[in-house]
Amino acid sequence: MEKVLAILLAGGAGERLYPLTRDRAKPAVPFGGVYRIIDITLSNCVNSGLRKILILTQYKSLSLNRHIRFGWNIFSRELGEFIEILPPMQRVGEHWYLGTADAVYQNIYSILVEAPEYVLVLAADHVYKMNYAPMLEQHQRTGADVTVGTIRQPAEEADRFGVVKVDSDGRITGFVEKPHGNLLDSFQQKGMVHASMGIYLFTASHLISILRRDAQNVKSGHDFGRDILPALVKESQVYSYDFVDENRKEALYWRDVGTLDAYYEANMDLVAVSPIFNLYDRDWPIRTLQDQNPPAKFVFAQQDGRMGVALDSIVSHGCIVSGGRVVQSVLSPGVRIRSYSEVDRSILFSGVDVGRHSRLRKCIVDREVQIPENIYIGYDLEQDRARGFTVTESGLVVVGHPGVLEEKLDDWELPVPKRN
Repeated sequence: MEKVLAILLAGGAGERLYPLTRDRAKPAVPFGGVYRIIDITLSNCVNSGLRKILILTQYKSLSLNRHIRFGWNIFSRELGEFIEILPPMQRVGEHWYLGTADAVYQNIYSILVEAPEYVLVLAADHVYKMNYAPMLEQHQRTGADVTVGTIRQPAEEADRFGVVKVDSDGRITGFVEKPHGNLLDSFQQKGMVHASMGIYLFTASHLISILRRDAQNVKSGHDFGRDILPALVKESQVYSYDFVDENRKEALYWRDVGTLDAYYEANMDLVAVSPIFNLYDRDWPIRTLQDQNPPAKFVFAQQDGRMGVALDSIVSHGCIVSGGRVVQSVLSPGVRIRSYSEVDRSILFSGVDVGRHSRLRKCIVDREVQIPENIYIGYDLEQDRARGFTVTESGLVVVGHPGVLEEKLDDWELPVPKRN
């Protein structure tokens, strides 16, 4: 892997994750209590032996930059290793990034300086475990110009992905973004399709040529999935690499957490008795920035019946469950659950404080939000919408930045919670 340069695309605005992306880039959104989404892909790189990594940022990247600088400063420049953040520098033009391919093209100088033989382009906002070394081995063995990581998905979900057509030798003969109708019929087989994972391994010289040509095409959207790859399959050696899951579960695990509901479900995958996505595998560790915090604490007071308890939950360091109850939830560092309160199937970001006698059900609460006493969220969705919270079609309630609570609190009428 010494000849491979990894490029992580971390500049997306993440509109579908709003309000979680109100003040942060999508790859910087917390995940699984102590992690950020980008930590998953970065850990895949490190566990695969990749030690040359460029991260392309753009949108509200301050917290992401700090997380990388403080949490991932583990490489030795003396050994030729590095992880570098590259903001838009307008080196080759006067515009911001126009698409995924344009983002890489605008940093073409950084690629040329490193002179890699191969370039691995990765999305920084997916959750999965993958060793990229076997993908490189296949790329070299087949003499491919481009190798695309693919995973088999049900055909009814094809409109969420780029989908490829693969011949018996593994060569890609067709590539289309989000197909449907008659077009989808030609890409599916027995109700399944080969979906692109947004993982592209290029022979470096071929990538440079492609990017320069695409930059001159005024009709191009300058995106790998929509523009580059559909054209390449007609003229280049483009192969599929079937995803091999290092998660070591019966079903392959790969999640695009680009929507609030998908993000929520991926977090809930972590709190099962036997987690669908395993954070505890010592053979495939996931790194992150670990702040200094005391251990988690659970308070039990026999004299007045208060009991701090968490069931089927992730409770991060620095949390205090002080006579409250937490069920199937993810608590990030420094969360406080006060007496007689209840948190059910929810995700609380760092510093959240849940007041006494309050109840949260199927919620995501952003960092540092102070939940007042005697408040119920997730029990009356229409009232939650009136309060200014984001409510998805599935009934997930997202409490955004702290100011929302102070602005709306005077208008609140406390509902009677419904048990179900």
